[in-house]
Amino acid sequence: MSTLTARARARSLVSRIVVREDGRENGRENRRGNRRENRLGIRLENRLSASLELVEEQLVACAARASDPYVADVVGYLVAAGGKRLRPLLTLLAAEFGDPRTPGVIDAAVISELTHAASLYHDDVMDVARIRHGVPSANARWGNSVAVMAGNWLLATAAQLSADLAHSTTPLHAQAAERLVRGQMLELLGPSPDEGPLPHYFRVISDKTAALLSHSLRLGALQSGASAEIGDALAEYGEQLGVAFQISDDLLDITSSSALTGKEQGKDLAVGTAGLPILLALTGEDPRDDALRALLNSPTGIAGADHRRALDLLSGSEVMAQARAIRDERLDMARSALRGLPSGPALRALEALCDVVATRTK
Repeated sequence: MSTLTARARARSLVSRIVVREDGRENGRENRRGNRRENRLGIRLENRLSASLELVEEQLVACAARASDPYVADVVGYLVAAGGKRLRPLLTLLAAEFGDPRTPGVIDAAVISELTHAASLYHDDVMDVARIRHGVPSANARWGNSVAVMAGNWLLATAAQLSADLAHSTTPLHAQAAERLVRGQMLELLGPSPDEGPLPHYFRVISDKTAALLSHSLRLGALQSGASAEIGDALAEYGEQLGVAFQISDDLLDITSSSALTGKEQGKDLAVGTAGLPILLALTGEDPRDDALRALLNSPTGIAGADHRRALDLLSGSEVMAQARAIRDERLDMARSALRGLPSGPALRALEALCDVVATRTK
């Protein structure tokens, strides 16, 4: 996947969440209002698309600034491989609640994506992943040590950008990085003696996934001059959206092929990582899942035919519906966090993003 594909995916996501009225409502006032909403929606879509282009250019430039061309190749690898650019999009949407033209907003969006990219290098090492965004992972190409160093380089570059912003965001960046690393460590260490597997799971994904979405939104609000109250509401929205997003990832790991997701299907099962559906099966008592639990508890791990059978059993289990219900509860909490924010196309886009997360296929 190239940066051109990343641009196309980002534009596609923008077009999916910018809500426009269809103009079919009766009454002249309604039609006039719909035309105005459409104009505002088109302007937002154009503004977001143009800003994401600038973000893309800066991401490439950041990697190119590495002092050694070999280092530049490694640290720019996953950036060039693409992605949805969800985190910079969240930063740009949050900036709409202040002045999106404020200097530093684009840099804030770049910081969000650099930090996310750093986490991908680290995650792929932890998960022994071989594929990312449809290409070999960095650790598969260069080994674990180089991949970890690349992630560290990206975190340091994001920190430098944070220090250069007019509204110093270094403390915010440090907090997000601390939560990110803590979540990764907690995942490796496992639950504490007095902690159950489900509370541990939510603690991990709150730090590993939700923290960065929340950070991306707060960063955009701060740089655009939005009020602290708006920043708090957007940050809470990001926390809940992030948990829901990770649960969707867990579901897709079971149900979607690698051709759709750009990642290995059933990777969690293969490396022994327990996503939410797996945890629900392990901690549940439904006798229909007895065969599944026996596979999941196998001391020799799950591979070959057992891996395929476990995926099939998970796909047909009630735990999938239970996981979707928990995801939808978090999405409702995300929508609730937006109540009281100024109405407009940016608010509707954030609401629509909840629907996108609920219907993800990749």
